[in-house]
Amino acid sequence: MSLDAEATKVAAGAGLNGQAPRCDHIDLLSAVEPGKRECQECLAAGRAWARLLVCLSCGWVACSDAEGGHARAHYWETDHPVVASMEPGSTWRWCYVHRRTV
Repeated sequence: MSLDAEATKVAAGAGLNGQAPRCDHIDLLSAVEPGKRECQECLAAGRAWARLLVCLSCGWVACSDAEGGHARAHYWETDHPVVASMEPGSTWRWCYVHRRTV
């Protein structure tokens, strides 16, 4: 823990004016080829999905929390931290470790 000019506690790596620290997980990612545009777990259960996410560590494709949460389950199983939306043109990414968009 570091101190700011007024000797108040500031979390290491915190951004300016209370901004969240930069997510270093995105720096560790390499290019991945996404799998099929389907959630294998939902297919096996006979369920539909509306939003698919791709794991940016390995390319695994699964549904979002709104459908079945299979992308989050993949994170819990593998510790792969960042997913992205499979929607065309989207730049949305989520870090499960920091629990925020990155």
